[in-house]
Amino acid sequence: MSSRHPSPIVAPSRLRPSRPFRLPPLRSRRIAPYLFIAPFFALFLVFSLFPLVFSIYLSLQQWNPAEGLHTMHWVGLENYGYALTDPWFWDALYNTAWFALVAGVPQHLVALPLAFFIHRRVKRGRDLVVGAYFVPYITSSVAIALIFTTLYSKDYGLINAALAELTRIPFIGSPLATLTAMKDGGIDWLGDADVTRPAVAFVVFWRYLGWNLVLYLSGLQVIDKDLYEAATLDGATEWQQFRHVTLPLLKPMMFFAVTLTIIGNLQLFEEPFILVDGEKGVASSVMTTAIFMYRTAFSDGDFGTASAMSWLMFVLIAALTWVNARLFGRDPRSAHGKR
Repeated sequence: MSSRHPSPIVAPSRLRPSRPFRLPPLRSRRIAPYLFIAPFFALFLVFSLFPLVFSIYLSLQQWNPAEGLHTMHWVGLENYGYALTDPWFWDALYNTAWFALVAGVPQHLVALPLAFFIHRRVKRGRDLVVGAYFVPYITSSVAIALIFTTLYSKDYGLINAALAELTRIPFIGSPLATLTAMKDGGIDWLGDADVTRPAVAFVVFWRYLGWNLVLYLSGLQVIDKDLYEAATLDGATEWQQFRHVTLPLLKPMMFFAVTLTIIGNLQLFEEPFILVDGEKGVASSVMTTAIFMYRTAFSDGDFGTASAMSWLMFVLIAALTWVNARLFGRDPRSAHGKR
């Protein structure tokens, strides 16, 4: 009988798990912030800084992208000179200034007193009222265009139907009936050059009124109520309180709101582009500089001139913003005092 010898017990080897590479604590604390903000700078570089610099370079070139990058031809400031001597550019600039005045100024003339009234008088349901005014601002431009295209329809629009009903009223019916007869039975709001621009301006006014209302209401909410109480004790009427208390304290917010209106109206594109058919002759009456730049680039294939126009508009917006700052007494040098 063979003797069995127990096999020796072999201790398993103790393998140390591989440790991930780690930077020294001091170095990791220095690098970590840059790693967190790196995605932002990468996106900013690709989608903001590069297009900005490339548009400056492109404004000095003559280029049709359909022919490739190798067809770029250096023309210097020729694109700027061509834009400044183009009568279509000045017509578009006139339309843009017209919209900025007719649609932009009433926004503040209505939004400011309306915000003051809501702030002082509306206590219950204030958020609902403000939300109702703000809804047009967050609504899709295409949806707004579809709604107003239906309202402005010559044959089936609600506006013309309401005007037809108003012609039955004795005092105002006769002028409206005469106007309707002159327009062949109905006003073509989006096809008649005489009324297309005011019709589009009303859409712009209606859409951005709520935005300015929210801005002014937020500025009113930070004004100390003790100032109004003191003014009431001194016998000031509500109009005097609005004039001597509200307006001076709202000047920073007014500067901010008016600046946004200047920038937005000088870049106006969506409302006239969607509402008015570009193939109609009336489209020239609502062609803003943004629409003209779009057609110059994508219809005519002249990206160099379109880029030059964009930088001319940048200079104009910067100049008007500076003028606006001076009108509201926000001179940058005054913050450091006069030396």
